[in-house]
Amino acid sequence: KDTTKAYSQVPHTRVFWALKTLKSNVLVTLVSVEYNGAVLGDSSKTDVLPDGTAEYDFSTSFECSPDGPNSLDVLVQKPLLLTVLEVMPKEKKKPEKITPLGQAVVDLLPLLQGTALSFTSRRVIIAVYWLDFIFVSQAGLEVTVSTKELLLSATQFSSGNLLSITLEAAYSVPEAFTPDAQENCMACLQIPAAGEKELLLLFKNGILKADGEKEPLPRPKNWPLDPILAPGALNIPDSFIVGGPYEDEDGELTKSEDMEFRIQAESMKRIVWDTEMRCFLDAAAVAVLRTRIAECRYWPVELCRLSTASGGKGKASKLDKRDEDKQIAFHGVAYVNMMHLLCPGVKQIRGAFRVFNYQDSEVFEKVRAAGSMLSQSSSTRQREQCLSPQQYSEAGTFLVMEIKLDRPLVPKRLREELLQRVKELIPPRPALPTQTEGAKKVVEDYQKCVTSVAVAILREYHELFGKQLPDQGVMDYETMEEQKRQLNYELNTSGKYFAFKEQLKYSVVKIVREKYLKTTAFETKEQLQAFLSELYVYLVDHMHIALNKVGGNWDVSPAPPPNTTMKQLLLFAREAEANKDLKLASLFHRQVREPQIFPSWLDYGAFCLLYEDATKALECFQQALCLDPQHTQSLLLCGIVAVKLQRFEEAEIFFEDACCLEPSSIIAWTLSGLFYEMQNSYIQAERNFREAKKLLRAQLEEERRILEAAEGEEKKPSSPSTDPGNRQTQEKELLKATKCNPGMVWFGRDLEVHLISTPCYGQKHFPLDQGYLPLDQHSKEGKKKFPLSFLFVEVREVSASSPALSCWGVHGVPALLTTTRAVPPQFVHKALAHELLSLQGGLSCAYYLALAWTYMLREELPRCAECLCEAVRIDPLNPNVWAQKGHLCYLQKDFDNAKECYERVISFVEDAVDMHFVYLRLGSIYLGEKEYGRAKHIYLLACDNSASCLTWLGVGIACYRLEEMLEAEDALSEANALDNTNAEVWGYLALICLQGGRQLEAEQCYKYTVKLGLHNDALLREIRAAQQRCGFGDPSL
Repeated sequence: KDTTKAYSQVPHTRVFWALKTLKSNVLVTLVSVEYNGAVLGDSSKTDVLPDGTAEYDFSTSFECSPDGPNSLDVLVQKPLLLTVLEVMPKEKKKPEKITPLGQAVVDLLPLLQGTALSFTSRRVIIAVYWLDFIFVSQAGLEVTVSTKELLLSATQFSSGNLLSITLEAAYSVPEAFTPDAQENCMACLQIPAAGEKELLLLFKNGILKADGEKEPLPRPKNWPLDPILAPGALNIPDSFIVGGPYEDEDGELTKSEDMEFRIQAESMKRIVWDTEMRCFLDAAAVAVLRTRIAECRYWPVELCRLSTASGGKGKASKLDKRDEDKQIAFHGVAYVNMMHLLCPGVKQIRGAFRVFNYQDSEVFEKVRAAGSMLSQSSSTRQREQCLSPQQYSEAGTFLVMEIKLDRPLVPKRLREELLQRVKELIPPRPALPTQTEGAKKVVEDYQKCVTSVAVAILREYHELFGKQLPDQGVMDYETMEEQKRQLNYELNTSGKYFAFKEQLKYSVVKIVREKYLKTTAFETKEQLQAFLSELYVYLVDHMHIALNKVGGNWDVSPAPPPNTTMKQLLLFAREAEANKDLKLASLFHRQVREPQIFPSWLDYGAFCLLYEDATKALECFQQALCLDPQHTQSLLLCGIVAVKLQRFEEAEIFFEDACCLEPSSIIAWTLSGLFYEMQNSYIQAERNFREAKKLLRAQLEEERRILEAAEGEEKKPSSPSTDPGNRQTQEKELLKATKCNPGMVWFGRDLEVHLISTPCYGQKHFPLDQGYLPLDQHSKEGKKKFPLSFLFVEVREVSASSPALSCWGVHGVPALLTTTRAVPPQFVHKALAHELLSLQGGLSCAYYLALAWTYMLREELPRCAECLCEAVRIDPLNPNVWAQKGHLCYLQKDFDNAKECYERVISFVEDAVDMHFVYLRLGSIYLGEKEYGRAKHIYLLACDNSASCLTWLGVGIACYRLEEMLEAEDALSEANALDNTNAEVWGYLALICLQGGRQLEAEQCYKYTVKLGLHNDALLREIRAAQQRCGFGDPSL
């Protein structure tokens, strides 16, 4: 008994029999109760009633105290053992015979949960002999267990933790292991308790099994008891060993090269325990456990064989008497990495751990613990037996065990908490006002000025004549004219007329300059008069619009919709990025950005991250997150930029929230794993990578199933609309199968995430019509395998209607690799390092292609060329490789080789993913070589593929050089409609107007050319030479 509190436990037992029993000859029974090797008592002999039940009304008790033999640790570990005995009738001159029928166990753990003083349990009786099986399956015990006081309060139980350790088996044991009744296979480990105490857990009575079938799954776990009369009663109710994929384990031997060895070892000679031991850790012990794991991640588990006498079916107390002199043989140790338990939310680790020969020096160096746990056991006096140090290593012995907690040592943040943290990181911002620029703004300023002047004049009128009331009727004409005359007189004499005139003058001047681009003097009065007439009509029209808004609040016709869509503006921005015109690209991005559409914020943020300011990029991504807090890509991009800004705590919140929001996202788990790896949290990184791999395997299995189904359907006749080989049918099926996996599908509004090892040729987002699988899969008919890799990703908006706007971004470069600042370099380096480590059978084309991109972005062009040469050697039929090589030659101004590469790309049956820039650059090469016919053809292909201002400009230039003026003007008009700020388009339009003798249009086009700042000196000289020949076209002439 403890000096402060005494615990007592009084079990009350009652036996019930089923209404049907095939053991009709059972007449008298009794129940014997044991706990922790001690018999607590036997019930009185009770007759079995006709309905098959027996009421015992038997009670017994034992003392539970912290310092006694039945402490809380024992209470958690060991169950109450009940034995049902049959009392045979007395025969002549023979004593009464008592025969055991069956046994049952009662788990006492509910007493520790701090919620009740008693509980009732119904346990099935397990027969002692197999002939009684039918009887047992229909018989059970009803037991009530109670305590006078709570063993633990609810607070104590909730602040503590329940630790369960299951030792399953030791596989691939040395050949020297032989079945011997004198040997006891045992394993042990220590669990820290509060203070300096250590709890020693001994797993005894391991069973050595010879070669044969594997252990079944699932199979029950056993209580840590010595052999009893009914071995089946040792099974812990509702507790099973279920196994699982080797790749999902937390231990060693999880690599692909270990799989075959483990499969073979599981059916060979092995030692089986299948035993679970539990211990309750109070709050102080939990803190000690957490500290010990942080100080030393590896915990030793010792394995040995002890020479003992045959235990038979005796009780544990008898065994203890024979434990005084033991001989240790095959003393080994396994090291369990417990650091997984310090990862947030982790409650369980399970895996295989290699066994090494036990040597004190090595154990001390590994775990900083001196002496063997076996020697520290008070009941053991041992003699070491010599063992070859290599015996365990040569055999490849490993232990499979599981360590489980009731609650994680480090709680995982809840989704609600993460949402609150993300909101705290994103300060609220007011809605951005609509901004207008250029001609539109000056017209709006003019209307506001007209409104202001009109209100001021109306105020003057009211001061002179008062307000005209509706009931006064309509004013006659003479009175109106008289009031007008007096108002004009008053305004002129007071000087207000000239003040109003000056207000309007400034806004009119801005309209002349911005709207009509008139900045020079007129040559003749006729030109001046014509312009003033046109200007007067325009000003009066907009004056009426402004006055109508003030007077009648009439509806005004809306402005015509813009000629360009958001996707076209995005394409223009990427063209400007490819041409290194960052100012123009920024302009297009600002035009495409709309306050309530989050993809535009992602695009602008990506551009800011690439070329401008990471802080501004983070603001853009946060704004996108404000518009849609459930958008996984916004969270990931915020995390990436936070890493670049070295805000690692914020980055962890973003990545963790992304994984919590979309637990099926391979990309989220992968990027999170890379982040933790950069933070040297290798255990957490390993767990995240493992989760990503598990999701990837599930995705690949589903894709394989779809592919096999499609191959099976190909053998059957079918119509084109239902043919599985039809691209639309395949895309629908694959999209349905992978809708929750980010490896192959769109997110939100046309956002696509791809893996670098997905074959980037021969597919338009889906690989089925070539019979390819995206990653490491079987190949048929000589198709190339691709490595099982998932560690380099990209996020980019794509156009569903234009293959040129594919996920690979600008001119074949992945979106997040368009510059070295797109992703922090550590992300890129670690991703490619993982890709390299995961490759099997040599480096792949995809790896060299990705590496070439990184070198190109860092402008290390020679190394980029080396990688592309290797990629061409591995896969010479990959159009993306040739496209990238063409881009490299183009940047090196090696236009002959660039043209050869681009022509090869076009000759392939399948397109490269960045055909838009292949067409643009090949067309520009043809124009430079004056092959205008071929240039026209290429640019027309580009227009058909994805039209832009630059594609139509190329068509216009080619047609102009071919003297096809009508077609040239049409093409340039299309280009101007898409982007009226391109000075080169206006320059060629000026040349066409000069050729056609259209003086006014030629001058207008030339003015726009000069105003927009034409940088093509050769074109500017050509225009001025044409003006000199024609004698017009330049107002300054």
